[in-house]
Amino acid sequence: MPQNPLPEPFQNDAQADGYSQSNLIAALMEGGRYPRPVKHVRLIETHISWVFLAGRYAYKIKKAVDLGFLNFTSLESRHFYCEEEVRLNRRLAPELYLDVVPIGGARETPEFGALPIREYAVRMRRVSVSNELDKLAARGRLMPRQIDSLAATIGEFHRSLAPVETGSALGSPQTIHSTVSDVFNTLESLLKSSADAENVMLLKRASEQEYKANEARFAERHANGFVRECHGDLHLGNIVLIGDRPIPFDGIEFDPALRWIDVISEIAFTVMDLLHCELPELAYRLLNGYLEDTGDYESVRLLRFYLSHRATVRAMVNAIRARQPDLSDRARARALATCRNFIALAGERLSQDQPALIIMHGLPGSGKTTLAQTALERLQAIRIRSDVERKRLFGLPQLADSRSSPADIYSADATRLTFARLYELSEKLLASGACVIVDAAFLKQDERKRFRLLADQMEVPFVIASPQASLATLRARIVQRQAAANDASEADLAVLEKLRSHQQALTLEEGSFTVEFTKEGNGFRADEAAWRRLDDLMTRPSMANS
Repeated sequence: MPQNPLPEPFQNDAQADGYSQSNLIAALMEGGRYPRPVKHVRLIETHISWVFLAGRYAYKIKKAVDLGFLNFTSLESRHFYCEEEVRLNRRLAPELYLDVVPIGGARETPEFGALPIREYAVRMRRVSVSNELDKLAARGRLMPRQIDSLAATIGEFHRSLAPVETGSALGSPQTIHSTVSDVFNTLESLLKSSADAENVMLLKRASEQEYKANEARFAERHANGFVRECHGDLHLGNIVLIGDRPIPFDGIEFDPALRWIDVISEIAFTVMDLLHCELPELAYRLLNGYLEDTGDYESVRLLRFYLSHRATVRAMVNAIRARQPDLSDRARARALATCRNFIALAGERLSQDQPALIIMHGLPGSGKTTLAQTALERLQAIRIRSDVERKRLFGLPQLADSRSSPADIYSADATRLTFARLYELSEKLLASGACVIVDAAFLKQDERKRFRLLADQMEVPFVIASPQASLATLRARIVQRQAAANDASEADLAVLEKLRSHQQALTLEEGSFTVEFTKEGNGFRADEAAWRRLDDLMTRPSMANS
């Protein structure tokens, strides 16, 4: 694990002869200073860096600042963190992060690669700022397929990471608590109005309660290897679309404690940002794609805490921005409004608790998974797929051909194991306050009854969602799905005929809490009468349906 050996600030030759970063910044606005001279240079400034867009490349220079949570005041520290930035970001964006380049030479006429070295820059391939996901979201251009790609990218990235060393303080409950406290302390010092102070106090109190309720789980996650060296700052503005693939960049290099985190904290940041952009459908599409990829459903119990924490972090960032002296009144007002929006979102996430249990019902090709996808986005629910969990039980990836497994994963015993797993996950997710959708055929009455009794036991609403389709449609969809080979389901026409002959129809009693979906335009979204009935059933306790 890389440590953070910050040296004491020192005087070097560059500092001794009157060099200042302001001289360098002014000089680098001249296109002829670059290894490949350019006609125009564009400067983007943040509170910790300058980024020069020069031709095909971007050059990022760290400001010589000490903000408490980072210290770039010495040249050596800036060099170290430039190298860290490249090392860390190459994991997800190797095509963007190229190298660290020195800048030196005479004070008035700096040159790349010259001596004495006065500064260092991270050299990157230039990408279009308009393709960052926050910009695409604002224009309504962020597509579901891109969210699916991002979920797979983050899932694969997290699986590739080694867990934190045993006994490390990084990612420990104490470190989590300290980090959260620091954020609230900063907010309290920056927001002075009585209304803001009261809102921050209420949020801090609720966050502390949620932390205490989950302190043992934080420790368990740490011990079980879920704390890893993540990106650390995975909001939408740090993800850019290249081609049709979302690429995370600009991860945190300056503080190991902010990137050695629980993986659910990482994905929660992106989910939270989508919620802030008023895109709950895409937020829960991303979350469910990630959970299906990783199988980390145990993490959902911590989701409320981390969604709230990530929103609070963004509130802090905007509060800091609002205090910058060179900001216009309009920009300052906008930063404060954004800060308050994030504080409100943080509070909402801690109070979000509407558990319910929905099970799918239908033959292969009826549209269960499509309907479940629509429902999870509409209801902000967590879906569990039998096809995915069955393969996971036998160590198979989602799209694997089960014939590669020595076991018969569709035997009666395998099916019992699969439903036992679905039941176990449902119980834990309901206990965490989640709305749960179980995507399985549920063609047998005893399977349906067991999950209905679980809802009764947990005192949550229970619904059977049953998409309808003709036999010809079922057959056509199965043939199409097999040809595409892009779904976890392996049911073929022979399986369809077998299940048709063995299915047990819904009883009259079950009909009282069943919703049939028949209109499939726009992925079942057009069946408004069915959605109204489902919404009505979702407001009733399960026992009332008995």
